[in-house]
Amino acid sequence: MEYGLVVLWLAMYLIVGLATLPLAAALFPRFHDAGAAFAIPVGLGTIGIVGYLVGHLAFGWPALLAALAVLIAGSVFVGDSETVDEYAYAEVAVVFAVAFGFLVAIRSVTPEIAPLPLAIGEKFLDFGLLRTSLRAEALPPEDMWFAGESLQYYYGGQMLTALLTILTGTAPRFAYNLALAGFYASLVTAAYGLAGAIAETHDAPRRIAAGLGAFFVGIAGNLYTAGQVLAWLVPDALVTSVTGFEPGGDALSWNPTEFWYFDTSRVIEGTINEFPLFAWLNGDLHAHMLTTPFTLLVAALCFSYWQTPEEERTRRRLLLLLTAPVAGFLAISNTWDFPIAAGVVLLTVAFTPSDPATLLPETLAERLRPRNGLLEEIRRDGLALAGALVVLLVGGILVTPFWLGTASTRSLGLFPPRSDLGPLLVVHGGFLLAFVPYLAGRAYGTTSLPRERIVGIVAAGGVLLLAVWLGGFAVVALFGPLLATAWFLLRRRADVGFETVLMLAGIGLVLIVEFAYVLEPQYQGTELERMNTVFKTYMQVWVLWAPAAGVALARLVDPANALPSVDTPAWRSAGVAVACVVLLTTGLYAGFAIPTHLENEPAGADGPTLDGTAYTYERYPDEAAAIDWLDAREGQPTIVTAAPGGYRWNPDDGRGASAPASLTGVPTVLGWFHEEQYRGEEPYQERLSDVETIYEGSTVEQSSLFDRYDVEYVYVGPTERARYDLSIEDHPDLEVAFQQGDVVIYEVRG
Repeated sequence: MEYGLVVLWLAMYLIVGLATLPLAAALFPRFHDAGAAFAIPVGLGTIGIVGYLVGHLAFGWPALLAALAVLIAGSVFVGDSETVDEYAYAEVAVVFAVAFGFLVAIRSVTPEIAPLPLAIGEKFLDFGLLRTSLRAEALPPEDMWFAGESLQYYYGGQMLTALLTILTGTAPRFAYNLALAGFYASLVTAAYGLAGAIAETHDAPRRIAAGLGAFFVGIAGNLYTAGQVLAWLVPDALVTSVTGFEPGGDALSWNPTEFWYFDTSRVIEGTINEFPLFAWLNGDLHAHMLTTPFTLLVAALCFSYWQTPEEERTRRRLLLLLTAPVAGFLAISNTWDFPIAAGVVLLTVAFTPSDPATLLPETLAERLRPRNGLLEEIRRDGLALAGALVVLLVGGILVTPFWLGTASTRSLGLFPPRSDLGPLLVVHGGFLLAFVPYLAGRAYGTTSLPRERIVGIVAAGGVLLLAVWLGGFAVVALFGPLLATAWFLLRRRADVGFETVLMLAGIGLVLIVEFAYVLEPQYQGTELERMNTVFKTYMQVWVLWAPAAGVALARLVDPANALPSVDTPAWRSAGVAVACVVLLTTGLYAGFAIPTHLENEPAGADGPTLDGTAYTYERYPDEAAAIDWLDAREGQPTIVTAAPGGYRWNPDDGRGASAPASLTGVPTVLGWFHEEQYRGEEPYQERLSDVETIYEGSTVEQSSLFDRYDVEYVYVGPTERARYDLSIEDHPDLEVAFQQGDVVIYEVRG
């Protein structure tokens, strides 16, 4: 185990946070901890966005030094020793260190940066993005799977990881897993800080809310495992009669020895419904994970805006504008999150007690005075929408190079296959157990209607929702009432606050992906039409809901926060019971998954390690040596390998994973089949045909293609020998540059 690197990276993160403390205190002056919990995300976000912008001139140390200079200058410029809370940062540092150490332990037993059959996911994509970023002299980097062209994919998170790798002087194979631990710890710490800050405004127990917020992003899972355990515990006849499952089916035959961590992520048919712990157990350094701390940073900036009095117009304007660079970083890191940032801004401006018109110049604000009834709703929501669009515009302009060269364009589709009620309850049920009593209790305490009238309204609403569900709109039946209740309570200022804005944001996202999705040609006409839309969106739903659930449960268990109209011992006991049920049912996944995961032994190592490529020397020794040789080449010479690569590295049957390019950042003419998705069918098919010609064609054809793609090395390994009828080895302009076993790398002379 590389304990020295663990200490180095932990110290690096904490020092970045310490250097950012004055800047965080200026951004979050009304937070109980003066923004200490967001010091590390603010620091990392600054390094990321400045490094990206400067990196287009010169990446590497120039971009890193410029980013550090801006970070330090910002802290010095706004620095005020009286506002910085060092004791609060000590608490935050402990939370961060515990989360960091936990994830290091998780990764140390499954550190492999590998495709199937050894691991599941897109680790080769993620590591390839990191490696090509490290090789780049300027951004955007060259695509390691489409030589000669720049990346056409969001890569901001891996670019930030590259900068941290340079800062610590760490080999990339270790940096991959240490960065994963850092992003996880940043997310947990941010949820801890935001939940605590919101709870403080309600005079609720801060540390309980903070701890629960951290629990929901770091430990909790969906209810799939709880359902498995329940079906195992109760008699089969009862399960069959209630659920309609077939006797003797898989659902009834399950027992704890058959637990597999992966099942929980495929509950809703045709989609991927991940949550944070699953994602980090799976271990991809993937875009939807790396943006999670920055999603909460946007939320924190919005909460700081929420806390700012109406008369502090300049501060409120600045806080909204400062969400723009964070939104820009989300765009280059995981473009799916770019509009989500605007959505949180929109809801914040719409429901904040201060009048959104006061953000405008006074002469214009005078013309947009408050109205009554529906006109007031339209006025506030319209102004909020304008504010959100400004944030999108400014954030988009800041990362203009991304839109002009790196982003791939796709259109929107409407009315994809919708989710059924059961799977929705399994995926979101843990949060619903917290949100429903929280919102219902406050709605009940707000109304002055007689009880009989309330019962009648609820009954009529139930009939309507039943009809909606039977009509095929389960998501509307389930979340429509919550959305309406949250909206009503926020408008009435009915003992709710920013936690309800976060609930509303997540509900909106869950509803949207049932009616609209991003078109992906390769999935059209299949049940997977909205797979990636749900996949990328649901992670951010979980992240937004986690601190909200922490606050809701903390208030439900706190007698001082009980509603006057229902302030009885029974109500308070019910709140405690709800919290216990939520913690038990959502914690079962971790109770099974973590011990099972820690039983793993890393491939290619004698004990725990963070070396992500150690497995290659055990499983593919000849290719590992060839890859090391390629990795030692300077710059980014073009190679050619078998195409297309994919999710499996199984050389014996001709299945390649583009390992030489993915593990080094040295670009190959064509790598994974994802390039068809990024580039389009025609360019992809042309290169696929050209690669085949390079390996099987005539000498004249091969020489022409060497020139076209500026090929310097031809890789011939087990995959190439299994897939092609090789003629390339007879080419007169090739000479052996490396050979071990049945792996040969030829250099193209001249």
